[in-house]
Amino acid sequence: MSGGPPPIDFSGLIREGDLVVCGQATAEPVTLTEALMTQAALLPPFRMMIGPVFSETFSVAAANVSFQSYGVIGNARRLARAGRLDVIPSNYSTFCADFAAHRHRADVVLVQLAEADDGRLSASLSNDYVIDAARGARLVIAEINPDAPFTFGAEWPEDVPIQMRVAALRPPVELVSTPLDDVSRRIAAHAANLISDGSTLQFGVGRIPDAILSSLSHVRNLGIHSGLINDAVVDLIERGAVTNAEKGMDAGITVTNQVIGSQRLYRFVHENKAVAVRPTSYTHGQNVLARIDRLVAINSALQVGLDGSVNSETLNGVAVGAIGGQLDFVRGANASRGGRAIIALPATASDGTSRIVANVETVTTPRADVDAIVTEWGIAELRGCGLAERARRMIAIAAPGHRDALSAQARRSAG
Repeated sequence: MSGGPPPIDFSGLIREGDLVVCGQATAEPVTLTEALMTQAALLPPFRMMIGPVFSETFSVAAANVSFQSYGVIGNARRLARAGRLDVIPSNYSTFCADFAAHRHRADVVLVQLAEADDGRLSASLSNDYVIDAARGARLVIAEINPDAPFTFGAEWPEDVPIQMRVAALRPPVELVSTPLDDVSRRIAAHAANLISDGSTLQFGVGRIPDAILSSLSHVRNLGIHSGLINDAVVDLIERGAVTNAEKGMDAGITVTNQVIGSQRLYRFVHENKAVAVRPTSYTHGQNVLARIDRLVAINSALQVGLDGSVNSETLNGVAVGAIGGQLDFVRGANASRGGRAIIALPATASDGTSRIVANVETVTTPRADVDAIVTEWGIAELRGCGLAERARRMIAIAAPGHRDALSAQARRSAG
């Protein structure tokens, strides 16, 4: 942080054992969280609930702060590697619903808000669990950020009081897209074959979703109903590929739960009535997803087993990912008329080991819910297939150097 007095003095505000909840990802109120972490060693022991972390805020955390999250995403991996992060294994929709039902109870909430000229407030870049956490909190502190976009659908409820306001000292966190590589482009070329005109897309953060979106300029009348949107969505809208005309609901509206990208994206969504930042109960709700026509869910994984089971959470017994909204959207796409659930991943890890494995170590999406698996080597259509055929199809999209070993493992498993 810069020199001078802190923007807020947390002494007397944080009590021993408090659960402090802050906005996640690009919605992190960095002025507040940096001040809290700077002062943490002088405060009573407290707990902090975080989501994906794309800032450097928690790189150095005092020993009297314990951390919880629904996954290990972005720079939260540093806390996980240090043994400082307790993971709650929960679907994102359930995690958010638990705040609404007061199964999780926040004591202090730190939130970043945008303010319109007429004084209306918006949660701006994320309409997640923070609002529900604030409803029952003892203290809500809002960081008013003039550079945060005012988004529709995420208006701050009038019945949720804000006890303190602080002016932001810097613009919102940005997450700039990672340059595409040959593997991600090859994966995207295969996945694009599963996406037809009029499809409605859901996708996550990362190089592979970006590559898939960038490969869809030739597709027409796409819709967006997703847990997040990024800069690639702006490209598709400006090229005319996204019209939101054939979703079966929310005609003409891009629907998202979070906005994660650069200032270009933030300028695009600012006061844009064609973008709705909706609560998780709407963006991830099964009753909503089932009503969307041709919903295509695009998610990634750490491993996929020969039976189709998907692991997006752990490697070698260590939490390095998240359940997130994967199962919410896989099941939603399966229930959608004409929907597809795509799991897309490189066939090998950075150390050369196969990401297609005989058995995954943690099951995030069960084999019964799996539809199509895509690697740079092709597509494995698994819906309706028996275990022997699934194994054959999965081996066919593994890296060639690993196929013999996988075939031998499959034979041993078959007895």
